[in-house]
Amino acid sequence: MSDISLADGMPLVWVSRMLNIPIRERVSGSDIFERLRLQTESLWRVFFFGGPKGVGQAACLAIGSLTAGMLPAGYIYPGFGSAEDMSSEELVNCINQSESDMVVVSLGAAKGQDWICRNRNSISAPVIGHLGAVINFVAGSVQRAPLWMQRGGLEWAWRAMEERTLVRRYVHDGMAFLGLLVTSVVPLALHQALNKPHLQDLKGARLVLVRTESHTRIEVWGAWNAENLQPVREAFAASEREFCNLVLDMARVSSIDSAFVGLLLLLDQSLSDRSLTLRLINTPSKIRKYLRLSNVKHLSVE
Repeated sequence: MSDISLADGMPLVWVSRMLNIPIRERVSGSDIFERLRLQTESLWRVFFFGGPKGVGQAACLAIGSLTAGMLPAGYIYPGFGSAEDMSSEELVNCINQSESDMVVVSLGAAKGQDWICRNRNSISAPVIGHLGAVINFVAGSVQRAPLWMQRGGLEWAWRAMEERTLVRRYVHDGMAFLGLLVTSVVPLALHQALNKPHLQDLKGARLVLVRTESHTRIEVWGAWNAENLQPVREAFAASEREFCNLVLDMARVSSIDSAFVGLLLLLDQSLSDRSLTLRLINTPSKIRKYLRLSNVKHLSVE
């Protein structure tokens, strides 16, 4: 996956506020790229992969005209084939020979992520990011929305006027977002509102680690949210160092929030990368419901 994962969209910010997820503001790929471009503390060599014909070259020329934090390392216009067609050894070698620090991919969201997943382990650049319209903005082929539209969540409307081919995608994405809002976001927000943790459960939250020959078990007690998660972080970190399967006994858990779920997902991925497993056992029904409404479907919950 892309090394740069951002809350690039006001709907993400609005939903996070509904669910008490601590995302303060929208951060776009263009914002990150421009900040790196204008800083002078370090020098980034940037390679552009994708975009319309001629735009990668124009982006390199635009970067090369400034003496700031970036240098153009090269570009490839791979055409409009499949991600597999664009993953040849010749193309990957060309990117690696550029000795770039960052590869900016612009192939469309789904194809771009597919291409990165196929080639991430073969590309030597430390950072690979699918940054959407960055290549167009840098090249000057597309103008970015005025600041007031960006802050008001209307940049999509400007983009649709600038690039008419995006209208169909925005309609599709908008309908999908409305469906998610109705089926998941609103029910989860209501569930959170109706199951606010008691202060005594937050104060009494604790964990107990029990080690066996086959696994580590963590018995979890009380209510957990973003404010009291430090013991959870420490316990999860300690269990990772044990290099064994992990079982969380959730029988005495009264409440969790999105921050706790986020730690579960990070832990599950870390263990999975080492062919280890995470299981949640004795999980109360309301905790199961919270996980289901959070669309956390791949965790082992019993």
